[in-house]
Amino acid sequence: MWIEALVVNGVLISFAQRTPLLTTQGWIHAAALGTILWGSLGWRGWLAVVVYLVVGSLVTRIGFKNKQRRGLAEAREGRRGPENVWGSAAVGAGLALVLAASPEDASLWRQVVLIGFSASFAAKLADTFGSEIGKRWGRTTLLITTLRPVAPGTDGAISLEGTMASAAGSVVMTFALWGLSSSQLPLIPNAMAAGVVMVVGLLATLAESVMGAVVQNRVGWLSNELINALQTLLAAGLAMGWTALASHLVLPTIAGL
Repeated sequence: MWIEALVVNGVLISFAQRTPLLTTQGWIHAAALGTILWGSLGWRGWLAVVVYLVVGSLVTRIGFKNKQRRGLAEAREGRRGPENVWGSAAVGAGLALVLAASPEDASLWRQVVLIGFSASFAAKLADTFGSEIGKRWGRTTLLITTLRPVAPGTDGAISLEGTMASAAGSVVMTFALWGLSSSQLPLIPNAMAAGVVMVVGLLATLAESVMGAVVQNRVGWLSNELINALQTLLAAGLAMGWTALASHLVLPTIAGL
């Protein structure tokens, strides 16, 4: 499967480089990420992250000229670089490798990790929706820790419109992951698990805003990409912890629970 993953991703990336989603280096790193995902999870796990990349990039383009005029747009015309690729997907890639190394008979463990994988990307798309839509259409922007008005784009800033968009992003990614699930790769096995992933995706996004408000400007090395990675790690951890503790509710379809 790993040779297949390398060949497929190499071919696809050679064509995809013509689209304005990533920088040249970003595409190279995306090929490495895609190889990890396909090799570990197969095409369904790989496609789930492609959905995140495409939908997230499209949302970034919404109102781009307006955000550019106001100094709020993403750099490089919205193209993602290597730091963006791994800031968004390092946790998911790590969990995919954990799954690849896990024994096939460890059904509970594998399902818990798959839900953590799903939650990490639900949280990241929630963050992208909230940030990009909030910067464009947020009417009143408040600092999450004090609820005092701040300028759009401020670290830790939230708006009603952006928060609603974050919830929508988590829902969109959850349904995409649920739709790609199968008996061989149950990314989200049932409605209860879907609810966990949706809620965790939004909670982790709000927690990221708190991190941005409290520590990002006070710690020089804490970049936006590292904050993103911490957000996805938190989402995965929350989803995995809740799933393991409430496995009789979340995972009723797994034999022996």
